Amino acid sequence: MTQHGYKQFCPLSMAAEVLCTRWTMVLMRELVAGSTRFNDLRRGVPKMSPTLLSQRLKELELAGIVERREVPGEKGIFEYRLTEAGRDLRPVVEAMGFWGQKWVESRLSLKNLDPSLLMWDMRRNLNPTPLPEGRTVIQFLYQELPASKRSWWLIVEKHGEVDLCWYDPGFEVDLYVSTDLHTMTAIWMGVLTVEKAGAKVALTGNQGIGRQMQTWLGLSPFAVEPKRAA
Repeated sequence: MTQHGYKQFCPLSMAAEVLCTRWTMVLMRELVAGSTRFNDLRRGVPKMSPTLLSQRLKELELAGIVERREVPGEKGIFEYRLTEAGRDLRPVVEAMGFWGQKWVESRLSLKNLDPSLLMWDMRRNLNPTPLPEGRTVIQFLYQELPASKRSWWLIVEKHGEVDLCWYDPGFEVDLYVSTDLHTMTAIWMGVLTVEKAGAKVALTGNQGIGRQMQTWLGLSPFAVEPKRAA
C-alpha cells in the first residue's frame, strides 16, 4: 500500500499502513454507508479529487477490502463492494466516528462546513415514514451562500426513495426550509435541535411536514453519541 511503511510486525502498524493514508478512512465511511458507484462516492467526498479517489479504490482493492464488479446489464459501469474484510471494518469506522462526535469540540467540527456533503448525508439518512403518501418536495435555502450553492431540493417519492437535486426539479415545493449552513449542520450533528434553533430555521409551506422535521430529517449516524461535557 505504501513505499514507506512502519516496518513493524505489529498487526496495528500493518493495518495503519493500509488504512491511514490520506482520505482512506473517510472513503471507508462512504463505503460502509452503502455508496458503491464512483459518482456516489465522489458526492460523499466532494473535496477529494477524482484521481486520488481512483487511486485509493485501487489500493483498497489490492488490499482485499473492496472488489470492483461490473453492474449486470450496464456495460462499462462498475460498483465497488466491500469484501468480508471490508465489512469487518464497519465497527472500526463507527468507533472512530463516535469518538470524534464525543471528544472533538463542536466549534472545531462546525468550522468545516460543506453544503454538498451535508445534503448528501441528509438524503441517505432521511426517514420518509412521517411524510405524506405520494411525492414530497422539500427545498433548503442557505441564504448566506453564493447562488450556485444556496438552494437544494430533497425529493421523497411515494415508496420512500429519496433524491437530491442542486437545480430546480420543476416540482411543486411542499416545504421551504430557510436557514444558515452552520445551524443546519449543528442540527444534523445532534448539537442542536430544530426546536432549539428557533427563529434560525424558518419553515414555509405545509406546516404538518414542518412540525415533523426533527423526525423525518434523521441525524448523522454518529449523533447518538453525546458530546463530552466541556
